[in-house]
Amino acid sequence: MSNTGPFTLKWGILATGGIAKTFTKDLLIPTTTRNASDIQHELVAAASSSSLSRAQTFLNEVGAPETAVPYASYADLVADPNVDIIYVATPHSHHYQHARLALEAGKHVLCEKAFTVNAAQAQILIDIAREKKLFLMEAMWTRFFPVAKEVRDIVKSGQLGEVIRVWADLSFWKDVEGEFGTAHRMVNLELAGGALLDLGVYSLTWVFQILYHIVPAEERGPPAVASAMTKYEATGCDETTSMILTFPGGAQGIATTSLRVAHHPTPTSPSAHAPIRIQGTLADIHIPYPPYRPQSYVLLPASNDARGTLASFPEQTVTREVPAGGHGMFYEADECARCIRDGKLESEVMPWEESLEVMRVMDLARRQGGLDYGDLEGTGYL
Repeated sequence: MSNTGPFTLKWGILATGGIAKTFTKDLLIPTTTRNASDIQHELVAAASSSSLSRAQTFLNEVGAPETAVPYASYADLVADPNVDIIYVATPHSHHYQHARLALEAGKHVLCEKAFTVNAAQAQILIDIAREKKLFLMEAMWTRFFPVAKEVRDIVKSGQLGEVIRVWADLSFWKDVEGEFGTAHRMVNLELAGGALLDLGVYSLTWVFQILYHIVPAEERGPPAVASAMTKYEATGCDETTSMILTFPGGAQGIATTSLRVAHHPTPTSPSAHAPIRIQGTLADIHIPYPPYRPQSYVLLPASNDARGTLASFPEQTVTREVPAGGHGMFYEADECARCIRDGKLESEVMPWEESLEVMRVMDLARRQGGLDYGDLEGTGYL
């Protein structure tokens, strides 16, 4: 860190939808509220593809400083010399084009998940970032929560024993026809809609955090994938997808997602129906809903009737609330600032290799389910 003060990262926001608004509001919360005084964020500009007035309205709605500049095109945004990094918040059907636009303009990029439509597109973005020496990261915000880090550390310490299985689900209980119809981004094939790319990527990130990310490099490898998919008749996207991943060494990850069913906690036992369950030979960890915004975990010692408790600790519940009324998206922004300050092109918490591997798993699941997005699968650049 410089002696002149905290490192300042200057942001441009590409798109003005709901996720962009949530991220930007978090970005404007002072970093000192979360003990991150070594870095700070500055909102420099935002762009809407529809109009200048929409971009200005967005800036007004998030409480942006008066100096923040609205743009009526993404090309104008990435050309702004005051912008260091672009946050890409368009539908994932357009992530490849917009992240590449920013990279080609010499900007660092934080790109919303799912990173791209397929692994081939993700590889090209990584190649460009590497060639141009630019920071690039998939915005898998879940990984940067204190709870996620603590859970990884517990598993890595061996406290659970050998992890045999990880169950992970993110599903929404929706009236799909009534709420989404055919045009909504969640089900629209022209926007790469479907449960897998939008929700299932969270299920996969919990599986990968435990069975891939913290595994020693010499023991790590891509999983074998077996999947099942049910499609939404009105558009042909996936409405329910289930995957069984078998990793080297035999550990299994079960990642599920659906637009029609969901896990819900009960008032008396919030972890009883936890959407994330990490199961070891000595203990389990349950992460209650919502799995994408983890704020607590329950550590449960394994037991059986014949032998009693196998682990040497009692059941524990740990809670880590998000400070300053934030949503929790500022944690990934802080990671970007520190990586760029330190000259890193990728994050150790969300590395390129892992984004690629998750995309490959989703490619396989879609291939097995017969789900193809047509022209959106291409790697051409406009």
